[in-house]
Amino acid sequence: MKRYLFLLAAVVLSGAMVSCSSSEEESIDLGEAKQVVNMLSEPQPIQLTEAQRVFANDNNRFTLNFLKTVNDVDQSGKSFIYSPLSITYVLGMVNDAAVGTTEKELEETLGFHEGGIQAVNDYCKKLIEGLPKVDDKVTLNIANAIFLNKNYTLNPQFEQDMKNYYDAKAEALDFSSPQTLNHINGWCKEKTNGMIPTILDEVDPSIVSYLLNAIYFKADWASKFDQKNTKEETFTTENGSNKLPLMHQNVLISYLKTNTYSAVILPYGSGLWNMTVLLPEKGETIDDIIKEVTQSSILNNPAWCETGGNFFKGYEVDLKLPRFETSSDTNNLKDGLIGLMQKMGINQAFDDSFAQIPNMCDVPVYIAMMRQKAKIKVNEEGSEAAAVTIAGMNECTSIGGPVEYPKATFHANRPFVYVISEASSGVILFVGKFTGQ
Repeated sequence: MKRYLFLLAAVVLSGAMVSCSSSEEESIDLGEAKQVVNMLSEPQPIQLTEAQRVFANDNNRFTLNFLKTVNDVDQSGKSFIYSPLSITYVLGMVNDAAVGTTEKELEETLGFHEGGIQAVNDYCKKLIEGLPKVDDKVTLNIANAIFLNKNYTLNPQFEQDMKNYYDAKAEALDFSSPQTLNHINGWCKEKTNGMIPTILDEVDPSIVSYLLNAIYFKADWASKFDQKNTKEETFTTENGSNKLPLMHQNVLISYLKTNTYSAVILPYGSGLWNMTVLLPEKGETIDDIIKEVTQSSILNNPAWCETGGNFFKGYEVDLKLPRFETSSDTNNLKDGLIGLMQKMGINQAFDDSFAQIPNMCDVPVYIAMMRQKAKIKVNEEGSEAAAVTIAGMNECTSIGGPVEYPKATFHANRPFVYVISEASSGVILFVGKFTGQ
């Protein structure tokens, strides 16, 4: 209980993302000074059980391991954005039909510790129902769907579980019809507000079913950037530099500095949703940051976690952040999303000879294809992000008063790492890096 109260206190601070007057030499027009206010009257924090908090914590570990694995595989030097939580939902649906070693690999890799199908389903249901209600100033839509080849039949219990726990309605379609591709892609476009217009290039008539998850997030900053203060400035990349629009404001937010990086928590809406940005210190790189955060607990819940004896604390920060847009597709990575999952410990679910997924359809199945597309837009108003994950299942061949705050400078004018998370549950929705490319 003490930890949760401390979390709320930290969120009050991060929720008070308030513009402050800047130095005259910067010539930043921030208008009249605003008062720090408590903006936690409207949010509805998610009440997780102790077991579900362990799930959230360790599923975040999966998220950070995914971040590291992608960063190791993707040597392009380009920015990326992904939603491991979207992958969790799709594999959670697969897990409902799995048994034996296949179920064990899925649950252990996702951070569910062989918790069992019922516990995983209950946890996913809690987030699906609770996350969109956390803050009515933030738009969050989570949708799941099953598109079934009309030549097959779903297991009745699996179909019922999908409705009860994932709010996923099954549709039987003709996979040989060109209209099916339009229908599936149309679902993606609708559920992501047009950000992800397509997820499939073609429909494979041999596929038994497609399982999909879509996440759409849109939120304004608790303190918006003034467009008048956005200027083209030098952004240093790994191979040189270029000019990018850097947004600028002085603001009271949570700030942390370690030997490897400095970090800020930028709240959205009423303060429970936030973007945490981690910027490498001199001589360090984003690879160093990713290596460190995957070995620590700082991003599992940045509002209360400790790193190297330091806590996030309130600072008046001279903040610069690029206005940017990033799109990613796991099909552009070596070995794709299936290859990434195999590196992280899930193998049997993708093996047509050894997968143990007998409870989904009238035939045993395995994951024959998997893909995620994601996109983010960050500007003076706030952020908009979306992701769609798809898994194609195929038939197996076998079975207070005024306070003086210290000051800090945080100019994200070089590559950085960021996550978008929700504070009351600690759940991370999106992870990414921005390299200026």
